[in-house]
Amino acid sequence: MVIASTAVNFCGLESVLHMTCCNQTKEEITKHLQKAKHLGLKNIMALRGDPSGEEWEEEAEGFNYAVDLVRHIRHEFDDYFDICVAGYPRGHPDAQSYDQDLKYLKEKVDSGADFIITQLFFLSETFLNFVKDCRAIGITCPILPGIFPIQGYGSLRQLVKLSKLEVPQQIMDVIEPIKDNDAAIRNYGVDLAVSMCRELLDSGVVHGLHFYTLNREVATIDVLRRLGMWKEDPRRPLPWAVSAHPKRRVEDVRPIFWASRPKSYIHRTQEWDEFPNGRWGNSSSPAFGELKEYYLFYLKSKSPREDLLKMWGEELNSEESVFEVFTNYISGEPNSNNNKVTCLPWNDDPLAPETNLLQTELEKVNKRGILTINSQPNVNGKPSTDPIVGWGPSRGYVFQKAYLEFFTSSEMVTALIKVLKRYEPRVNYHIVNVHGKNITNAPDLQPNAVTWGIFPGREIIQPTVVDPVSFMYWKDEAFALWIEQWAKLYEEESPSRMIIQYIHDNYYLVNLVDNDFPLENCLWQVIEDTFKEHDCPTDQ
Repeated sequence: MVIASTAVNFCGLESVLHMTCCNQTKEEITKHLQKAKHLGLKNIMALRGDPSGEEWEEEAEGFNYAVDLVRHIRHEFDDYFDICVAGYPRGHPDAQSYDQDLKYLKEKVDSGADFIITQLFFLSETFLNFVKDCRAIGITCPILPGIFPIQGYGSLRQLVKLSKLEVPQQIMDVIEPIKDNDAAIRNYGVDLAVSMCRELLDSGVVHGLHFYTLNREVATIDVLRRLGMWKEDPRRPLPWAVSAHPKRRVEDVRPIFWASRPKSYIHRTQEWDEFPNGRWGNSSSPAFGELKEYYLFYLKSKSPREDLLKMWGEELNSEESVFEVFTNYISGEPNSNNNKVTCLPWNDDPLAPETNLLQTELEKVNKRGILTINSQPNVNGKPSTDPIVGWGPSRGYVFQKAYLEFFTSSEMVTALIKVLKRYEPRVNYHIVNVHGKNITNAPDLQPNAVTWGIFPGREIIQPTVVDPVSFMYWKDEAFALWIEQWAKLYEEESPSRMIIQYIHDNYYLVNLVDNDFPLENCLWQVIEDTFKEHDCPTDQ
């Protein structure tokens, strides 16, 4: 269930949760279904499952067949779940006959199943005949073929043994002579699967495919590529990854602060009953989940401690050592130990493509202690199909205000505040430290749209905002990551840990927005003026 939930909530992928009812009580099944609903899972594959013993014994008060599970789901949850059931193109191995198994299948559909996925088969005519027989007895729901690309002789024999299927002789005649050549068998399996899929899709009966990968995805990807159905990078509907959770399907606006930590944002907003749609609004008290150690622990870096130390420093000598880590992350150049910095506590992945547009400027400012954790360039009417900044439907245009978010020292903040007075109201700013000292010129704490798009026949979409109220929730997380992900790599009281602790305690978190998006981005000039003010203070 965790895997299915992750696919739906964090990857935006529809998933089908397989549930077996064998040896389960109604109370246990109901509890599992309630949890699935809470996690946003809507699709259930209702199966009987295998008995624990050698022989199948019916239970008077239990679930004996998949149809019992289908009925229970519909009785307890009405039409919330979409239910899938299994079909057997040659009949279930335990069924009295093929015709009897078809009647059982119709009973499952009549009890509330929405669609069917079949057991694997080896010839396209096997599936097409099965569909014809289903339609003849009144089964009208969609039926998806289960495709299994053969990838090895041993795995094929094991699967045949478990499923009690017979491999057609013409296939065995090809496989037997090459059974010790895994590459040859895999190539043949892909060729066979591609040929079968083309026949099924050309039949007009099949409108989708289900693949049995057995956790070996390479052959399936090869099949999809040859069918022209594989996409490396589908167009983004929004600038951020969309969740498939039912409650979030209308969500189309988020604060920019979590751009590189979407999992954290989803966790902290998972209890919301409704999600912003159309505009963020004046959110005076957004109900972000409390920042507990759970969030920080669960969302820790994907990299092991040893790798993080190689990237961020086995030993830090000064604040400048930290500046160097940030600079190497931006530049992509190896550090002094010849290790590339591929992540930071606030960014668990390499730079986004649009950030590369700012690489030269970002390198320059990070070297001086403007430790950037989020940024975007200004964009004025780029096509929505643009490979770097594009998103949304085709024939649209996208816009962005330049944005820069960073940590910096209190001395640099003193200089920055002086400089910012010259740039008001063009530049909106928000400056805060770990203790909550708060400096901003945001009017009435109103959100500021920093990304929007215009598309044919639709209202303007504003998917990303800078919200002053949300920023105060984000700052707790942003500061905590200094300690949870970086400081704790080192021994207590060690010089390295004390350096990170000092930054956590004394630096400020800053965000800047240049509102004049049609003009050249002025934020780099703001920072340059700040460096001058810091180095040679004026009397302003």
